Amino acid sequence: TLVFVEVRLRRPGRFGSAAESVDAGKQARMVAAAREYLARLARTPPCRFDVVLLDALDASRVEWRRDVIDSATD
Repeated sequence: TLVFVEVRLRRPGRFGSAAESVDAGKQARMVAAAREYLARLARTPPCRFDVVLLDALDASRVEWRRDVIDSATD
């Protein structure tokens, strides 16, 4: 499985959390970038999109969400 990973760091403040920053627009840009990459391959492997979220530079506060976009490359 080919995994596209987006890493988001947000420090606590008025702009929201790292998870909130992965909105519909960001997801659309992730899918577009993946499609560009996949178009150059001879065959399309199984794919998924993961997001690593950090609300601080603290290893104990890292959250890894797997498969955050459904059917993105179909």
